[in-house]
Amino acid sequence: MQEFDLLVVGGGPGGYVAAIRAAQRGLSVGVVEKERPGGVCLNWGCIPTKAMLRSAEVYETVLHAADFGVTVEGVGLDYDTVRRRKDSVVKGLTDGVAGLLKANGVKVINGHARFTGPTTVDVYATGESPLGAEGPRYAADPSGDQPIEQVSARDVIIATGSVPVQLPLPGADLPGVITSDGAFGLTEVPGRIAIIGGSAVGAEWASLFASLGSEVSIIEMQKTLVPAEDAEIGKQLGRLFGKRGINVLTDATVSKIEQSGSALRVTVDGAKAQQIDADVVLVGVGRKPNTAQLDLDKAGVATDQRGFVTVDEALRTNVEHVYAIGDVTGKALLAHVASHQGVVAAETIAGHHASIDYNVIPAATFTHPEIASVGLTEAQATEAGHEVVTAKFPFAALGRAQTYGDTDGFLKIVAGKKYGEVLGVHILGPSASDLITEGALAITLEATLDELAETIHAHPTLGEVGMEAAMAALGLPIHVAPPKKR
Repeated sequence: MQEFDLLVVGGGPGGYVAAIRAAQRGLSVGVVEKERPGGVCLNWGCIPTKAMLRSAEVYETVLHAADFGVTVEGVGLDYDTVRRRKDSVVKGLTDGVAGLLKANGVKVINGHARFTGPTTVDVYATGESPLGAEGPRYAADPSGDQPIEQVSARDVIIATGSVPVQLPLPGADLPGVITSDGAFGLTEVPGRIAIIGGSAVGAEWASLFASLGSEVSIIEMQKTLVPAEDAEIGKQLGRLFGKRGINVLTDATVSKIEQSGSALRVTVDGAKAQQIDADVVLVGVGRKPNTAQLDLDKAGVATDQRGFVTVDEALRTNVEHVYAIGDVTGKALLAHVASHQGVVAAETIAGHHASIDYNVIPAATFTHPEIASVGLTEAQATEAGHEVVTAKFPFAALGRAQTYGDTDGFLKIVAGKKYGEVLGVHILGPSASDLITEGALAITLEATLDELAETIHAHPTLGEVGMEAAMAALGLPIHVAPPKKR
């Protein structure tokens, strides 16, 4: 039996960060991981989708090169090369994580962990993914009756992440109906694709395939796309998607999927019932905790009604010496949150202090244009009892956005009316994912509109949008017309 000070079950962005930090603090650390290091984020989520979205962005830019005075002939798309580039990027990063674990003295054990007690696990070999060679092994059942390794530790961190939700929908098991994981197995760009779910995952895939030439329909049961975002963001994204030729159906649900000749027919119920024919149907309606066959009951670990592991502010479970981090906790299903939780758990185990503020978590969706947000939406701020002031500043009024040729969208700022404290920042536009950091820092430091407005921003940059929005919220806009006096 192998023994460690700390055993981390899962080597994703939460698990590998926790393992490295614990090793830096002098602990002997083991990680059980059934796939390549990096988890869903590096292998099946954040990184591969962004690599493919970058290819789509370059393709669209070249198609419109004439707008910039550049003549290009013979433009085409090689989807095999898009996929190979994605694989190369993923391999480089996962190899890098493996190297970091090794350099920090972390022992990686390949396989599927099953608890036999609070701080003991048996490790089994991993079977083939039901999604085939292109599928993640976290979807596979452990193979064999006997464990290949037995491990015990003083402390254990559960960091097994999440898996896509499967809809209990008639026809959901038909060939051609896939999840976001299965989308990576597509060997060609679908001519027609219907995407069920308009949150971050569905919106990103819709944006990607629309750029690559697919006929895209996206179906969302809420009133706007990306319903977790400020309502104005979702409404404007829907309008911009429509301008790109994407068929956006909101306030609508899918009742069934049927085979219709060579096509998949999706029945949509909403204000107007209709049927959509597609070659591929992608279901992207959310994720659930990846705890199947962990045998958490043998460890005595408690979960909530949704199956997420319950933890306190230091990521402790109800069982002494057992912690949980990342998606499996259900706090915020984001890679950067998992990483920060990993640091908090590792520091706590090593006898140090660390904390996480769930009120200041930036989120980004890599559609075109991008979406990013942090803090409270206008509706949330009002519901929380704040008297708020809001303002928007359009990217079209920024010199840098004009020169770049990407002017869709805006930054919206939400602040307290009495003191001007920044409560939320919401962006739809170019480089939103990079720009949101200023908003997160502003909320963390309890910055005010005056402080943002008085901070000199370099010109011409996209970053000026936050300063300009702050000035507009103060009623002192420079580069947009002042609000009309009543």
